[in-house]
Parts: sequence; structure tokens; C-alpha cells
Amino acid sequence: MTAPVRHVWAALLIVYVVWGSTYFGIKIVVDTIPPLLAGGSRFLVAAALLAAILTIRGTSLRITRRELLSTGVAGLLLLTLGVGIVHVAETRIDSSVAAMIAGTVPLQIFVMRTVARESPARATQLSALTGLVGLGLVIAPGLGARSTALGLAIMVVASFAWSTGSFLSKRLELPQDPFVTTVYEMALGGTFLTVAALAFGELGELDSAAFATDSVLAWAYLVVMGSLVGFTAYAWLLRVAPISLVVTHQYVNPLVAIALGVLFLGERPSPLTLVGALVVIGAVYVAIRAETTTTGPATVAPRGTPADQNA
Repeated sequence: MTAPVRHVWAALLIVYVVWGSTYFGIKIVVDTIPPLLAGGSRFLVAAALLAAILTIRGTSLRITRRELLSTGVAGLLLLTLGVGIVHVAETRIDSSVAAMIAGTVPLQIFVMRTVARESPARATQLSALTGLVGLGLVIAPGLGARSTALGLAIMVVASFAWSTGSFLSKRLELPQDPFVTTVYEMALGGTFLTVAALAFGELGELDSAAFATDSVLAWAYLVVMGSLVGFTAYAWLLRVAPISLVVTHQYVNPLVAIALGVLFLGERPSPLTLVGALVVIGAVYVAIRAETTTTGPATVAPRGTPADQNA
């Protein structure tokens, strides 16, 4: 499937802005709503809404057993672990710090490509190593407090899960329609999170205080914009654009998250954390430039072509 370049950049803009703001939204939500339940419910509702839209449009939701298994793997990595446990991490760390850690995802993917012998450019490999040093600077100030350290560890696991899911998405046998793929990934990812929430007794933590106006509005924003709009745009991009271009959102999202955290949540990242963030963003920028110089940012190739193999 070949997509017009302008459509690709429109989808990227959505992911840039919307996902940068989701860290802010998650922080508000988990202030009163149990984290796993918040994540699971948002994905289940978003999946139901998207499924209803597709049904009205006459799109078949039937998929093969193999495709169902693949969407389950992707949903587990991208949504249950990649996004769902970010809700848990943000009960212990600032939203801006969570976004900074997530900003290392492209570097992790480049490392995975190196291990898979896809031979990224030398500048890409050096940038990946530099970015990992930046990650160390980001998390270093929080290692002294046990609660914060646990939140940082959870966030690192979440970022690695998202990297793995993104890397494997082009290699899994997913439904041809990316919107159908999104329905199943969100439904299965949301189900895994909800089961985990029940297992950890989060349902018993719900009371009238959990439904504070700010939390409910933030949850609704995450359902519509973060899950329905943002993730659908991302899933579509993974199918039509080089992965090196898709993951550029990871050096824009932290900037949006830091700005919102400072302006509205009173977050004050430490100087060392900010230096680390700059190192990460710079490393990702250099890596992306090296990759797009090779693949061509204006070249959007269909799945299975040589350009896709270099993504």
C-alpha cells in the first residue's frame, strides 16, 4: 500500500502532538483512578468505538486465527506493556521524565536492527550508544528514592516493550486493514490490562473520589485522542512508512510533555535530567537524519518492498 507523502506527514503531526500530551493526561488520570484499570478501560472503550465506526462503514472485522495471534502479541507489547504500565510508572515519576525515557525508543530499535544484522549506518550506531548514555543521565537523579527508582524501572521496561512491538509489527502477519489491526490490538491489550487490574485488586480501590472531574475528562481525552486517533494513526504509519521515519515522534513527544508538565503540573526536572533529555533528543535526531539520508524521507514504500526492508 502506497500512501501520499502529505498523508504520512499529517498522521505524523497527530502522533507528535497528541502523544506528547498523553503523558500529561495519564498523570492526571492516575491521580485518582487505579492505573491498570485506567489503561485497560481506555483501550477497551476505544476498541469498541473504532469497531462500531468500521462496522457502520461496512468494513469486515473477520480475521484469521494467525492474524488474531499476531494482534495479540502486538497488543501485549505495544499496549499492555508499552503503554499500560506507563500508567503505573506515572504514579511514581513525573510525566516529563516518563516521556524522556520513552524518547529512547528509536535508539533501542536501532540496536535491535543491528542485532538483526540489518546494518544501520555507522552514525546511527554511534547515536544509539550516545542516546543510551543520555538515558542514564535522565534516570540517575531518581535512583536515590526507592519509590521513584521503581517507577523509573517500570518506565524503562515499558519503553523496551514498545520498541520490541514496533520492531516486530512489520514482521508479524497482521490484518491487511490497519484499522482492523488497531481494533484487535486495543481490545486484546485492554483485556490483558483489565485482567491484571482485577488480579491486583484495583476494582476494590474504586470509589466516588476516583471519578473526579479532572480525571474523568483526562481519561476521555486519552480514549478519543490518545487511543482512538493517536494509536490508529501510528498503526497506519507502521504499515506505510519506514520505521525510522515513524519513530521520529519520540524526539518531539518529550518536548511537548516537558512543556505541559512544567506549565500545568508544576514539574521541575533536575538539570542533570534535562541534560540527559537533550543528549537523547540530539542522538535520536542524528540517527534519524542518518537513516532518512539512506532511505529518503519522501519515499513511502508499500510493505514488502526493498525500501521497507531497510526501514
